[in-house]
Amino acid sequence: MTEQPGGSLLDRTMTQPRVLVIDDSALARTVLARLLRASGQIDVVGTEPDGGRALERIAALDPDVVTLDLTMPALDGLAVLRALQGQARPRVIVVSTSTIESELGAEALLLGAIDLIAKPAVLGPKRLHDIAEELVAKVLAAAAGYLESFPITVPTAPQRVPTSRVDLIMIGTSTGGPQALTRLMAGLPATLAAPIAIALHIPADYTEALARRLDRASPLDVVEAKHGMELRPGLAILARGGTHLRIERDRGVLRAVLDGLPTRPFTPSVDELFASGAAAVGPGALGVVLTGMGDDGLDGSRAIVAAGGSLLTQAASSCVVYGMPRCVDDAGLGATSISIEAMAREITNRV
Repeated sequence: MTEQPGGSLLDRTMTQPRVLVIDDSALARTVLARLLRASGQIDVVGTEPDGGRALERIAALDPDVVTLDLTMPALDGLAVLRALQGQARPRVIVVSTSTIESELGAEALLLGAIDLIAKPAVLGPKRLHDIAEELVAKVLAAAAGYLESFPITVPTAPQRVPTSRVDLIMIGTSTGGPQALTRLMAGLPATLAAPIAIALHIPADYTEALARRLDRASPLDVVEAKHGMELRPGLAILARGGTHLRIERDRGVLRAVLDGLPTRPFTPSVDELFASGAAAVGPGALGVVLTGMGDDGLDGSRAIVAAGGSLLTQAASSCVVYGMPRCVDDAGLGATSISIEAMAREITNRV
């Protein structure tokens, strides 16, 4: 039975998440709704072709999750996000044509969308079916907060106290990451004495635009990573979507190495970044695991600890999705768990 609007949080956790699909394409609305319903785990409560009507339906239906197109008549997706700012629900996942809307997608992530899925530029039922698995997984994660029950493989260890200076800060994140990164990067000083490398799970066409927006929000220089780029204090590099970012030491200089081979479930992979950085700087490596679904970053965190480095994780209370930090916290690696509000100060103190 479909839950009525206004049900309690406890009631909602016991039922299928309620989803509203917003897209000006009738084909996209029909196929996306069908894909979500076919999972057997999601209740699609309606579809809407434009933002103005969508806001009315959101108020009436109180969905848990909204999938949102960005370019629509009457009221576009960004206007919808602005109207929803400050509301705990619904959580918004942008389903966007990346080659056309990369700047809009980057802005949407900073306005509060928790994730982004690249919609095929040429719409068709077969092409839309290609994103079915990603769509269902991200909707379920958004609705549940993704408090995954990963096994605890190592006994809980005491928090690791850094014994050497930090030479490299590596950040890994996924769902909810752009907002967390914005808050973190805005709080770091321009004089930060170590470079930053970031791996974020978003589609390939959005990272350059997101880097520009993070640069405007931060005292640091934030750019999309380029192959061979030298890492220096005061610089933060964001891995290019669809490309692994690794760090190598070349005659005493840290450099970015880009590799597009999809050797991991996620590209860029946090594990690849963390493991390479640990090999490059050893005890001077600091790994930071922010909000995100899945366990990418766990193996890389183990590599950092094995090299003598240290770890920070975003506390569950400030995560959109606690999956990635929880894996590291549960693994007993001595990570310090800290809210996103206090993260910049903690990193600055360690550097």
